[in-house]
Amino acid sequence: MGQAGMAEAAVRYLRQVRTAAPQPVEPLPRPELRCVGADERAPLDPREFRRVLGTFATGVTVITAPPATPADSPAGFACQSFTSLSLDPPLVAFMVGRTSTTWPRIARAGVFCVNVLAARQTELCRAFAVSGADKFAGVEYDAAPVSGSPRLAGAVAWIDCAVHAVHTGGDHLIVVGRVNALGTGDDDDPEGPLLFHRGRFTRLTD
Repeated sequence: MGQAGMAEAAVRYLRQVRTAAPQPVEPLPRPELRCVGADERAPLDPREFRRVLGTFATGVTVITAPPATPADSPAGFACQSFTSLSLDPPLVAFMVGRTSTTWPRIARAGVFCVNVLAARQTELCRAFAVSGADKFAGVEYDAAPVSGSPRLAGAVAWIDCAVHAVHTGGDHLIVVGRVNALGTGDDDDPEGPLLFHRGRFTRLTD
């Protein structure tokens, strides 16, 4: 039997072999979700809570938004509690206190820009951490390409977003943003981003 004959015999054999039908995959049961009851909460000292959580180093951002109406001014506040959330769709999130006077202005605008601060922008961060002052006085910025939110000069990165969802989280709100545009600074900053650790500003070191 030549090679052609052997190939034909192999084909006939394979056609006779019955392949078992794949068995359906049973989905895992969904976990039951519920809120933690007041009587289930362990008593925690707020000072100890802050101390322990302060060991987690975070980046520092300034969340900005354009004026919601012609009578408004740009809004902004310093924020450590920022994180990426989803790749598809592209989502980010930040947390803001319920008593914040800046958040209602951002909510009215419906859009915001996350400005990731550079290590040299400590004083800029302090300016945006105060209440009741003109936070944009003397601050250089341009408009983010989609939302028009202030994009601060010198930031190591910027993320232009629309408000996607808002959830409650204790004494804070969890704001989810849909990313419409993003980018990094024009030049690589050798000092890297600004960090916050154990109640003080710091930076990356080799």
